[in-house]
Amino acid sequence: QVQLVESGGGLVQPGGSLRLSCAASGSMFNIYKMGWHRQAPGKQRELVASITSGGSTNYADSAKGRFTISMDNAKNTVYLQMTSLKPEDTAVYYCNAVVGLNTGNLKGTYVYWGQGTQVTVSS
Repeated sequence: QVQLVESGGGLVQPGGSLRLSCAASGSMFNIYKMGWHRQAPGKQRELVASITSGGSTNYADSAKGRFTISMDNAKNTVYLQMTSLKPEDTAVYYCNAVVGLNTGNLKGTYVYWGQGTQVTVSS
């Protein structure tokens, strides 16, 4: 019903910047919240940042002050602007969305995940 497509990952030097994008598509849905999680090799997946459709944001301590999350409601797209990147930011970054569905078959609240995009911070 809802598909999430991420873009913007890649290789960047320490201290550099990247901007991740995630676009949601489908029909008969309303976005309640979107966010970014990341998973480094051998580690648990962790929240990086989230934002509600009303604009309320939440950041992990490691991200606050360096990363900024934003949402374009008209485009159903969430962004993560990452600056001052560190090697420990290296991970697969996953977009997720909490949505309300209203179709003939599916009604209620559902969570969707993107396929992930690799971010590598290395010199």
